[in-house]
Amino acid sequence: MRALQRTVSDLYPGRGRVLATLGFCLAGMLFAGCAVNPVTGQQNLVLMSESEEISVGRQYHPKILQQYGRYADEALQSYVQQVGTRLAENSHRSELVYRFTVLDSTDVNAFALPGGYIYITRGLMAYLDSEAELAAVLGHEIGHVTARHGVRQQSAAQVAGAGMVVAQILLPELRAGAAEQLYSVLSQAILSGYGREHELESDRLGAEYLARTGYPPQSMLGVLRVLKAQEAYAAEVAEQSGQRIQTYHGLFATHPDNDRRLQEVVSEALPLYAGVEADERRGAYLKKIDGMVFGDSPAQGVRRGNRFFHEQLGIAVTFPEHWHLSNQPQQVVSAHPGGEATLVMLADDINRKIPPERFLTERLGLQVTAGTELQGDLPGYTGRARVRTGQGEQLARVSVLYVDQTAYLFVGLVRDTNALANFEPAFLDAARSLHRLTDEERAAAQPLRIALVRAEAGTTYAALAERSPLTGLVESQLRLLNQHYPQGDPESGQWLKVVR
Repeated sequence: MRALQRTVSDLYPGRGRVLATLGFCLAGMLFAGCAVNPVTGQQNLVLMSESEEISVGRQYHPKILQQYGRYADEALQSYVQQVGTRLAENSHRSELVYRFTVLDSTDVNAFALPGGYIYITRGLMAYLDSEAELAAVLGHEIGHVTARHGVRQQSAAQVAGAGMVVAQILLPELRAGAAEQLYSVLSQAILSGYGREHELESDRLGAEYLARTGYPPQSMLGVLRVLKAQEAYAAEVAEQSGQRIQTYHGLFATHPDNDRRLQEVVSEALPLYAGVEADERRGAYLKKIDGMVFGDSPAQGVRRGNRFFHEQLGIAVTFPEHWHLSNQPQQVVSAHPGGEATLVMLADDINRKIPPERFLTERLGLQVTAGTELQGDLPGYTGRARVRTGQGEQLARVSVLYVDQTAYLFVGLVRDTNALANFEPAFLDAARSLHRLTDEERAAAQPLRIALVRAEAGTTYAALAERSPLTGLVESQLRLLNQHYPQGDPESGQWLKVVR
């Protein structure tokens, strides 16, 4: 749920004639926006100084933390910071202060903001197997910072609007919008990467930083295998259940397993590697993630089948059975397996002492028809209303219930408006199921965590799956965690990651 164009002369009266004249000197003005690439030493078109670049990272760092959450394990945060700092000290921009943050997200992802702000999700860390692989991910993201990929990509996009390029060079007042545009570019990069050439350049830089820090550059290839296995598992899930799961945005994502160019950049870094970390520090890494939350976190609520528990908010909800339940940072979404209907649950503060009906009509501005009170232990109201979605305005079943000072909103949408009545009983049952957590449910609201076990003779993933609290393709998930996907069993004496 989430224009008219004005000329520069409109915004700045009296300057139009000057800018019109200088517009003929575009080539000269573009040169004024060039900067030396700290990696290649070549001139790149960059319309943002290093100070402005750092400011962008500082400005948007809190927004990243708000969107994803910071994982509440200071020992793990410190460990990742230490590994990243050692790599950064061997980078082309070692004068920057780098900040490495573990995000409290199940996404398998890592990304960077300009100025040295680098993020990795606990979702990705769960599938890595050594400190060297962690370093490979962080080194790749450091490469995006040192080569200034975000700033360069944003600058290249602006070249298409040559007048604005000139205006930004001449009029510093216009540069404020550049930061917002850069963040837009970065947001897209978080989802889909920077493009083939920039990603490969970060691979090359990451391999170099690994070698200079004492990690084997071949760890880049190890991470590639992890991510390719993630893609294969996502395809298996889609085939089995029709559900689509998110895969990693950009790191190595465009490479096939036998990519000649990636093999070359790793080989180029080998002469720099002293081989001092021969075991890649697998044991040290596994000890650090022992006990790390796997899947949903307490701060975001946890799913158990079609039920949702949130200990901090003190609530529980039962969603339609066999529907796909997605726990997102700002909402919980339950989707019909055939894609015919969707139920979205959101929460908002109650700021005025008004009944639930007025919350819908006054607070949310909805025109509710066929409204009625929801019967139950909690104050609630439901009706039909037209709501705005990404597909435009749609007729929906809207329900709101109060728990203490929080209003919980349930919005039921259907692909075919004529079918709304068919799904309204399921929408209403889910809304009415909202209740305060019982003591028994608080135990179910606890998160799952990674645990280490040592394989014995005859240990198989099939046997481990039988004792696992995971659901769905359990054996495949355990293989994925231990880099044995899609086939293979552990060796006797090997440390394995399981979930408890």
